[in-house]
Amino acid sequence: MISLVNIFGVLGNIMSGLLYLSPFPTFWRIVKRRSTEEFESLPYICKLLNAYFWVYYGLIKPDSLLVATVNMFGGVVEIIFLTIFLLLAPPRMKTRTTILVAILDVGFPAAAILLTQFLLHEEARIDVAGLLCVIFSMIAYASPLSAMKTVVTTKSVEYMPFLLSFIFFVNGGVWTIYALLTKDWFVGLPNGTGFLLGIAQLILYAIYWKPNKSSKQVLDVLEDQQQHEPLIPGGLQSNHTGEVTSSYRS
Repeated sequence: MISLVNIFGVLGNIMSGLLYLSPFPTFWRIVKRRSTEEFESLPYICKLLNAYFWVYYGLIKPDSLLVATVNMFGGVVEIIFLTIFLLLAPPRMKTRTTILVAILDVGFPAAAILLTQFLLHEEARIDVAGLLCVIFSMIAYASPLSAMKTVVTTKSVEYMPFLLSFIFFVNGGVWTIYALLTKDWFVGLPNGTGFLLGIAQLILYAIYWKPNKSSKQVLDVLEDQQQHEPLIPGGLQSNHTGEVTSSYRS
């Protein structure tokens, strides 16, 4: 008999998979134009790092395979995106991206996983892995917060497409229910936050929506913006402002 945990875990996998695929139009544009233009690689580097830790957490915690599976998929997607970026980026951006990937997506996760694997016992290992997942997931919420700030400032939802906000809302809700069923606060904390942010985004959408932009225009504007918002407030920044799609996966 299929349990509620499995049902919500599978639904969460579907929603998170859609969020992982949301930058596809950006990379289709990059491939067609054979240039990364002004897009930034940092969001994808950070999302790959986040995926690594959720895969690790899902594998070492008993009965949490569904947490790992969607992030395995997400990790593959981010690796493909970053490969495209490295192939088509100009020399300076390619060098910068290579250095960041080596540090954040190879060196740091490898060191963290090896240290937790060999220096900590099972429960402490799970707790440290879960804490790292929560930290990097919460950092990623600079993205939807930035989108919400832009909506309030401009009194327009053109930078916050309804479909993306709705998927973000459903994703957070599904994983929050999963966390309640499994009593897993490491999954529940970031997703509960994402669920509340999703509600806030939908409320803002209802307040500021005006039928004056085509969906294609909205998506084009979003994709132009989504690369330039730092995932870490006060950290690395580009010369542009905007927001990054999707926050937490799993």
